[in-house]
Amino acid sequence: MSTTVAVAVDEHQQQQLKKGIAEFYDESSGIWENIWGEHMHHGFYDTDAVVELSDHRSAQIRMVEEALLFASVPDDSEKKPRTIVDVGCGIGGSSRYLAKKYGAECHGITLSPVQAERAQALAAAQGLADKVSFQVADALNQPFPDGKFDLVWSMESGEHMPDKLKFVSELARVAAPGATIIIVTWCHRDLSPTEESLRPEEEKILNKICSSFYLPAWCSTADYVKLLESLSLEDIKAADWSGNVAPFWPAVIKTALSWKGITSLLRSGWKTIRGAMVMPSMIEGFKKDVIKFSIITCRKPE
Repeated sequence: MSTTVAVAVDEHQQQQLKKGIAEFYDESSGIWENIWGEHMHHGFYDTDAVVELSDHRSAQIRMVEEALLFASVPDDSEKKPRTIVDVGCGIGGSSRYLAKKYGAECHGITLSPVQAERAQALAAAQGLADKVSFQVADALNQPFPDGKFDLVWSMESGEHMPDKLKFVSELARVAAPGATIIIVTWCHRDLSPTEESLRPEEEKILNKICSSFYLPAWCSTADYVKLLESLSLEDIKAADWSGNVAPFWPAVIKTALSWKGITSLLRSGWKTIRGAMVMPSMIEGFKKDVIKFSIITCRKPE
């Protein structure tokens, strides 16, 4: 397993990280919703597609659908998920979409009080208050009993987790027997058999991103697969979707540089501005194949 997974984060560091994440999303979520809508994640695009700015919201919905398709989540009335947890729910875009799609009960958790409150307000406005609920909670210590959910969903929250084993262990703990677990997350490239770590110049790119987006050490897709295997989870599959998200960050930068984007950033606060300034490093990381946008799915044994 790569050294990045093995890096220990002490309790004080974890608390500081959680505080930074909460404040970052408290500060930035309103801007994101104002410009990009309720889904706070990448869009899924055909590789090498030429896309217009108007395509991006539909691409975010497509990301949700592609993840469900990859994981073979059933649509039929007998087998479709009835209880769902959205781990790192943002302002609840996935939760509400999944609740509507499956007629399911969905619980979202986030570290950001602003996100939880906004997610609940949007649910009420969309007539989903009886189907979805949101609360401030830690993904590494979820406030749910064992085996509660038949779909466990984590859309771009794994990169914030300082203890990847604890993260996937909690996903598995709250999953019901036979449940599907879906993790869509940023990873670093897999290491070759002769490598013990990334190259210094690669680490430099990732460290710049970590400090601005409140991320702990990164891990690889292969690391996630090994962690899931260690928990005896089944039907483990992974794919690299980096090519399918390539248009996303240039589009985010384009909107950030629009008049609406600039004025929103200036009103938001330093954490959001610092996050915007590091966006070119995300593009650099993807272009140099250091950053991988990965999906990893599995099933809890019956």
